[in-house]
Amino acid sequence: MPSQQVLQKKISEVEEVAQLIKNYKVIGMASLKKVRAAQLQEFKKKLTDKVFMRVIQNTLMKRAIEICNEKPELKKLIEYLEGSNIYLFTDLNPFKLALLLEKGKVITTAKSGDTAALDVVVPVGNTAQPPGPIISQLNAVGLPTRIESGSVWITKDTLVAEKGEIISERLATILSKLGIKSVEAGLAMKVAYDENMIIAEDQLQIDLGKIRRNIENAHEDAFRFSLSIAYPTTENTEMLVRIAYQEAYTLAINAAISTKETIRDIIRKAHAEMSSLSNCLQNTKK
Repeated sequence: MPSQQVLQKKISEVEEVAQLIKNYKVIGMASLKKVRAAQLQEFKKKLTDKVFMRVIQNTLMKRAIEICNEKPELKKLIEYLEGSNIYLFTDLNPFKLALLLEKGKVITTAKSGDTAALDVVVPVGNTAQPPGPIISQLNAVGLPTRIESGSVWITKDTLVAEKGEIISERLATILSKLGIKSVEAGLAMKVAYDENMIIAEDQLQIDLGKIRRNIENAHEDAFRFSLSIAYPTTENTEMLVRIAYQEAYTLAINAAISTKETIRDIIRKAHAEMSSLSNCLQNTKK
């Protein structure tokens, strides 16, 4: 019976998914919402040797998780099984995986209901559109216009949507006609399982710039501290030698210890002190 065949097919798929779960250390889940098919294919192509990607029905994924008793913590993933998802099976560090997906995102043309990924500014200039209904359409989204040389021009740079705003159907149509890209498209990790640990989306988001700055600041603090306590390392040895030389040189000058390096400055110092004393004596006599 057809229903029996469908059931057998689902059982077989659940077993395949369960085997994937057993074979990989990390299972990531990414939303397919607003992901273009071409982008998805490009992701699969770029990550083919590192990540196995598969779209799985949530009900089948839930069943596969439930029968994987070797990974009990994986059952916490069930609460995230909603919406249309693609699952990523890999041995990569989940944070590295999230970064790879983030780098794969692109700015593309908006559709109605999309969220602006940045402040959307329509620049002054020729729209290359002939006069007609386009004028009222541009004006309706707040764009000032004029007609010049048979074309409609935008008369000044105009902010039409701020970052995070929902783009209306009317605005999406105008931005598409003007060739302005305003939304970010791509895969974003919703959650990841890594060796009995569930890592949520907010924990997977890494600001590499901030981390780099923190490391640089920590290195500078450690370097200064090592100099202050004269703790030699490969990085600070040259600087420590310079500091020691300068301190020894200053001590030799103040103690009038004559060496071939210090004799010139000792004489200069003695001459300066003599001149100062002579001036004081002359002022006293007056």
